[in-house]
Amino acid sequence: MKILQMTSKLFLILVAMSIQISAFAQIAEKINKEAQKQTAYSIKLCKHLHQNPELSFQEFETAKRMATELKNAGFEVTSNFGGNSVVGVFKNGEGPVIMLRTDMDALPIEEKTDFEFASIKIAETLDGDEVAVMHACGHDIHMSTWTGTVRTLVALKNEWRGTLLVIAQQAEEFSGGAGEAIEAGLFTKFPTPDYALAYHINPELEAGKIGLVGGPVFAGVKTAEITVYGKGGHGAYPEKCIDPIVIASRIVINLQTIVSREISPLEPIVVTVGSIHGGTRPNIIPDEVKMELTLRYYSDAAIEKTISAIKRVSKSAAQMAGMPDDKLPNVFVSPVETPPVLNNAELSKKIDQFASEIIGAENIVETSPAMVGEDFGKYGRTPENIPICLMWLGSTNSDLMKQLNAEGKKTFPLHSPKLNPDYEKTIETGIKVMTGNVIGLLSE
Repeated sequence: MKILQMTSKLFLILVAMSIQISAFAQIAEKINKEAQKQTAYSIKLCKHLHQNPELSFQEFETAKRMATELKNAGFEVTSNFGGNSVVGVFKNGEGPVIMLRTDMDALPIEEKTDFEFASIKIAETLDGDEVAVMHACGHDIHMSTWTGTVRTLVALKNEWRGTLLVIAQQAEEFSGGAGEAIEAGLFTKFPTPDYALAYHINPELEAGKIGLVGGPVFAGVKTAEITVYGKGGHGAYPEKCIDPIVIASRIVINLQTIVSREISPLEPIVVTVGSIHGGTRPNIIPDEVKMELTLRYYSDAAIEKTISAIKRVSKSAAQMAGMPDDKLPNVFVSPVETPPVLNNAELSKKIDQFASEIIGAENIVETSPAMVGEDFGKYGRTPENIPICLMWLGSTNSDLMKQLNAEGKKTFPLHSPKLNPDYEKTIETGIKVMTGNVIGLLSE
């Protein structure tokens, strides 16, 4: 009898799942058709945004355009939220709350593509320097896909119930936008999301594909500065000096043994000295050397252990050279950091299912964690404990990818002045998949 009851329950569960999958399959057809309609508009928008990039904390016109797009779609809009960010709310009956985030800022890079809509923008940085500006990290595509998704969801509002909370976020490249939006009350002044979703383009993936990983996807980022002190003097008499350049050199080498000998190989850590400055003349031993480091991590415990080891290694290198205790290196770790992006495993599985229904399972690629940073992770580290998922959006033309692979060449990476995405395929895929994700989650 028990076996019969268990079999009966299993049968009912399978029937329910079959009905749910069948229902979503029918909606998937509508999603694909509507997304195709919206793609042309989103591509036109993308070209406009690409031609008119704005630096971090200066996204004034971009924010106005995003606000206009939301108002035209019927959203309640709040501009200048936590800086230049724009927040929109669309209520469509009782149901879950889904948050969609796009970033808006561009980079101080001179574009070197052949696009007719290439940027020739020159702007002034916050430090007063004149620089060329380019959307070299795909934020123009993120905004266009986000807008297309919003328009598609509104067009299909009879297919779902719930609330959309969307944010066009400032200053992702400075890791400031997400934190400032949260501090301004994103999750207290607006409906609290049940899920938060976002994209980032990936030129290492073909356009038409989605990269997905459940768990760590982007690394946490900290920066540190080490000031190494010495006893300066004439380069002809090193025996009368304590050379901080030699001490700094020893520190650089010894830092690498922290990762290889003190941290578990199962805990990814990167310690990179990206800047080292000391001295003014070839025949003068300086009094100090400054080094700047970037630290990448996934585990809070591992990075704290690494920082402790950096301080110990720096101190011991100076002591070996005979520096007194009051002149040991100063290790400063900036309080400004980007936490890791940790995709919620259960949410990622759901996204995998929905995306597979929209574009086919063969176009969903399981990707590896990356050691670059993204401030989207901050949305998942608040007291609300919101499940988040950031997906890679493939952006390189498939024919170009095949050609490059055959020639043993690589695609132009993110932050390259020659970044050349397949705009149409990338945006269309992004709209389809994100719309499917939202409707799928709202229909549970």
